Amino acid sequence: MKDIISQLTMKELEEIIYRTLQESFSQMMSKILQEFDQAIALGRDKQRFYLKDKRTLSFESVFGQVELKRNYYQDKVTGKYVYLLDQYLAFDGTKGMSPVVQDLAIELAVTGASYRQAGKVLERFLGYPVISHEGIRQQLLNTEVIPESSIPLKQDVLFVEVDGLNTKSQEKGKKGRELKIASTHQGWEMNGKRAKLIEKRHFIHEGNGPFWEAFETYLMTTYEYDPTRHHLVINGDGANWITSCRDYFQKNATFVIDRFHVARDVRLIFRGHPRSRSIQKKLAVYDWEGFMVELNSAVGTLENEKKEEELEALIAQLSKYPKALGDYRKKLERKGIDITGFRPMGSAEGTMSVFARRLNHGRSWSDRGLDKFVDVMVALKDNLEIKTLHGILEQTQAFTEEPKAEKPPKHFVEKLKNSATEATRQNLGYLKQAMGAPITEALKGLRGF
Repeated sequence: MKDIISQLTMKELEEIIYRTLQESFSQMMSKILQEFDQAIALGRDKQRFYLKDKRTLSFESVFGQVELKRNYYQDKVTGKYVYLLDQYLAFDGTKGMSPVVQDLAIELAVTGASYRQAGKVLERFLGYPVISHEGIRQQLLNTEVIPESSIPLKQDVLFVEVDGLNTKSQEKGKKGRELKIASTHQGWEMNGKRAKLIEKRHFIHEGNGPFWEAFETYLMTTYEYDPTRHHLVINGDGANWITSCRDYFQKNATFVIDRFHVARDVRLIFRGHPRSRSIQKKLAVYDWEGFMVELNSAVGTLENEKKEEELEALIAQLSKYPKALGDYRKKLERKGIDITGFRPMGSAEGTMSVFARRLNHGRSWSDRGLDKFVDVMVALKDNLEIKTLHGILEQTQAFTEEPKAEKPPKHFVEKLKNSATEATRQNLGYLKQAMGAPITEALKGLRGF
């Protein structure tokens, strides 16, 4: 007994058991599918579905490769040939991949580093190469995001964070695209000391039309949004396409300059300057008038010409909308809006960094690939339905905030548990022996599995 234990490490033992269980589960899956196919054959409309023959079904699953023979029918009504097992299970067996593997591959590709990395992670976890990076890309290209039904607005204010992200094109000599991204939410709810955004959603502008026009259409189709009643608080940097929201929405929106970018510029320009602290304090307390006075009075006091130019550019930019540096909550109060629970804006940079990590860092994109990838990425973040080659993508709990309410029938779960127990027992020799029997021979049999 000690000899066999001394020849095994915990890592080896864990891998041996895992691979053995994979084989057991693969056999169990094949057996259950054959039972389903037989039940369907007995209960089918025999006047309509003529049993032609049996054909091989082979697909990759989280258990490994599953293979069996399933019934092949001719539908006498339509004249088409069908696999009733596939139809009953909402599964296309000709694709060679289970829905679970497909869903995992798509999620890993979108939330991970790359298509290639997603394939490697699956291979490392499952122990065999499941799908290539190109296969994952094709799976994602064949998805369709299902828009959700209209979301009710719990108050008259909707918060919007806007920013742009530049991407590279795969086509030589072609300029990359700027993605214009807006995230919307309905305020904040506190969980201890942490604030969570309520009903956060994302909008990606596609096409060449005006951004705010497309965004307003999105609001009216996604939310129960009434442009004559609801007020928008829009946070973004000084890009012209962002600040144009003031002209488009006029009195129905309050523009807030993104304080992250302003604070960053101030720190860089006034690093080591004796008035740096007082300038930053004015910004921190929303004293926009005092802040602008401080900036103007600092002209000519900097250490070099480059910083002087940067300061003048910052003053010129902020002078277009100085009140946007103020506290938006006071503006809303003057409009008679209840601001209870409203917090400072400024999650645009955080939202953009999430997209930038996956879309940039040397990566280049085709137009179709970029559009489809971003659509799926947003759908995963917003928990929207994604139609795939195998039906509707079921997100893992790690990616969803709300657990799935529906569960399989209890009797069905029990049957699967019993089948799993039996399949495992038949493949693990040690489990066939009486309790307390030596495990030495079982380990010898497993080694090298």
